[in-house]
Amino acid sequence: MSDLLALLQEFHRDVLTSLLRHQRAAQVVTQYDANNTYQYILNRQETHLSWVGTAIEELGGTVPDVADPNRSISGKGDAAAAAVTEEDARDAQAFVDRWRPRIDTMTNARHAKMLRVILGEVLEQKRFFEQARAGRRDLLGRRAEEIIGPAIGEVLPTRWVE
Repeated sequence: MSDLLALLQEFHRDVLTSLLRHQRAAQVVTQYDANNTYQYILNRQETHLSWVGTAIEELGGTVPDVADPNRSISGKGDAAAAAVTEEDARDAQAFVDRWRPRIDTMTNARHAKMLRVILGEVLEQKRFFEQARAGRRDLLGRRAEEIIGPAIGEVLPTRWVE
């Protein structure tokens, strides 16, 4: 049981690190559709952390709340956005490559399935990053532009301005 708990805690730390890195990336990815995609990804990662956190607590463990995002952003504007989306796509694949073999050896079917679902969503995130890098704007679906018009402009790098 302690091996399972340690694995879940390590997985939780990796997802938390990824979430913090994506929060930092969302500050430089200002194109409206790409930023909305980052917000969607952050929301899903918060859900993943909740799932894994609950599993950790059910096993009597404590949920790790410390992670090191270790992300510096170089460049500005479109160049910085392109660099972070490219890096995030590579990181997503590396996450799956690192965790899939470990999950495949898990004997607890319930927790293994939960982690496989998360890996599937990480691969979906990778696809979003690749599409954003390619300049696609229909990342989360197509909008009825003939009715509401195209999304124009950029988002602010912070949520609240006082």
